[in-house]
Amino acid sequence: MNTFAELLQESTRIHGHICAGQVIGVRMSMLALSLLELNDPRGVDRKKLYVIVEIDRCATDAIQSVTGCSLGKRSMKWLDHGIMAATFVNLESGKAVRVTALEEARELAKNYCLELGDKYARQLAAYKIMPESELFRIESVSLDIHPEDLPGRPLKRVQCQGCGDWVQDNRDVLIEGKVLCRNCAGGRYYKILKE
Repeated sequence: MNTFAELLQESTRIHGHICAGQVIGVRMSMLALSLLELNDPRGVDRKKLYVIVEIDRCATDAIQSVTGCSLGKRSMKWLDHGIMAATFVNLESGKAVRVTALEEARELAKNYCLELGDKYARQLAAYKIMPESELFRIESVSLDIHPEDLPGRPLKRVQCQGCGDWVQDNRDVLIEGKVLCRNCAGGRYYKILKE
């Protein structure tokens, strides 16, 4: 695996700027990968890793950058829980860890890099050097990942009897004997405009 500095540089390039979330995401990923004994997540270990992120913030870009996992590859799943946490799963061994960024780290960052007057600059610098125990809570966890959520080809494709769209991987809904997409079943997030 690359060094912390190299991984942070690449994460920053992908994300577009350096921020505390980038540092947290890179360190979180490095910690989880070491606990799962995965040394080359973008190479030989790429099909062994699955990540569930719980927030759509900066750290998620860093996690993607370090691990190589992504929504498009179906090796990353996003659950909108609003928590700066991610669960990393070694698909080969079944071992999984959930790593949560500690809120207390914001306050503890004040004890580091005292020469920096700006709160955010101090936080960014401190997160690079703080002990993992001050930054993260680590939990060994178990979870069931449904086959339709795993990477690979779609397991099932059906056509919605409402709009005609094709629905993959058991995301269809059966209502009154009709196979519907989630939009037609009442879960539409948009409004169709009449032209």
